[in-house]
Amino acid sequence: MASSTRETRRAARPASERSRTSSRNPAIYRGTNAGVDAGERPAPQQVNNRANVPWRLFSGLIVVSLIILLAVFFATDVFYVHSVSVGGLEYLNDREVFALSGIAGVHVFWIDPQQVRQNLLQSPSVADAQVSIGWGSPMVQLIIDEREPALVWEQAGIATWVDVNGRVMRQRTDRQDLLRISADTLMDGPPGASVSTDVIAGALQLQALLPDLQMLRYHPDFGLGFNDSRGWEVWLGIGSGMPEKLTLYGDIIEDALARGVTPRAVYVINPDRPWISTF
Repeated sequence: MASSTRETRRAARPASERSRTSSRNPAIYRGTNAGVDAGERPAPQQVNNRANVPWRLFSGLIVVSLIILLAVFFATDVFYVHSVSVGGLEYLNDREVFALSGIAGVHVFWIDPQQVRQNLLQSPSVADAQVSIGWGSPMVQLIIDEREPALVWEQAGIATWVDVNGRVMRQRTDRQDLLRISADTLMDGPPGASVSTDVIAGALQLQALLPDLQMLRYHPDFGLGFNDSRGWEVWLGIGSGMPEKLTLYGDIIEDALARGVTPRAVYVINPDRPWISTF
């Protein structure tokens, strides 16, 4: 009877109310926090911004220190190059090397050691160079490897040094031990950046074969030659075949003198076709 009454009441409810009741989610147990609504949760603890003040102050001090340090580096004259330390010199001097380096008045931070080395190698007197930068005084150190002269080349009143590779460079001092080559006046102007290595090889061979010979001549057509003490010229060309040519020259002179011929010049430029010029 009671059950029938409940069913009758339920049927009498509006359809919308019955729908809300049937669609309600099932209850979920939330433990001890079940009565606390999301909006009632305690607010998170506020961070005290005053704790960041020392760190900001420390960062500011670092920035200021860096600015002062940069000002010291670039605004003072201490780190600008006004001198260098130079080693390995025999003929060059410190001032000349410093000028060749191209770093006078340059800040040490902007110096490229490789570029400084290339600047130094522009000099024909420098064979190699080492460049190092440090914090000592002076801050730049240069080690120079100079070219060694092999002979003296004289032309138009100007004497220059030439090394074994034919590189022409300035004569730094008077070396009496070096063989001298006097270029014929028919040549125009002083030699260029180099002399043929065949000329150098022939001259050094003649110096070894004729140790008393102090002076050679050079002619663009006849090559290397010298004045025989008996009154004639000898022309031997260039290259490293000087022992054979000197032997042939001795045979030619012996034969000429035996026949009563006094040469004006003897040409052994080509060993296969030597010839004599007479008065």
